[in-house]
Amino acid sequence: MIFKNTLIYKSIAVCLLTAMLFACEGNLKDVKEMEKDFLEPQSKVYDLNLFYTDSGAVRVNLRSPEMLDYSNRKFPFREFPQGIELDFFEQDSSKNTVFSDYAIQYLETGLIDLRKNVKIVTSDSTILKGPQLYWDQQQEWLFTDYSYSLQLPNGARNQGEGFDSDQKFNTFNSRSNTGIQYLQD
Repeated sequence: MIFKNTLIYKSIAVCLLTAMLFACEGNLKDVKEMEKDFLEPQSKVYDLNLFYTDSGAVRVNLRSPEMLDYSNRKFPFREFPQGIELDFFEQDSSKNTVFSDYAIQYLETGLIDLRKNVKIVTSDSTILKGPQLYWDQQQEWLFTDYSYSLQLPNGARNQGEGFDSDQKFNTFNSRSNTGIQYLQD
């Protein structure tokens, strides 16, 4: 009798376990499908030409072949997989330009990660090149741990590993560098 009751309880347990496993399979497919939608960008923009104005004056012009907007994520960001061209216009109408083959803008932190063939050309013809550069929009600060090359308008050149600087290059701190500098007496 005890053997018969044990057998019945085991059979019921096996049936319940089997039913639970097959019931979860359908739900798992639904969950994976919902996750797939969440991994996709919220929106895609092609041939972007965006202007930011302040008091009627153009301050920034952003151009990119493609922008993927992931604002639906816990840590929202915008991705520019085909690169960006970014023009900044100063009060005196001078222009600084940023080029990059790939970029990510993190919306919560204001940090922009520029990658692959990064080039900055300032209005005074200073040219900065490197493989990766971070730009903190809130602090107006640029930095990298990668190699870079800098050419100043007076012909001076600088190459090094890692730097940080204000976005106008008035304060430029290089971790290691070599180059040719021209000094006035």
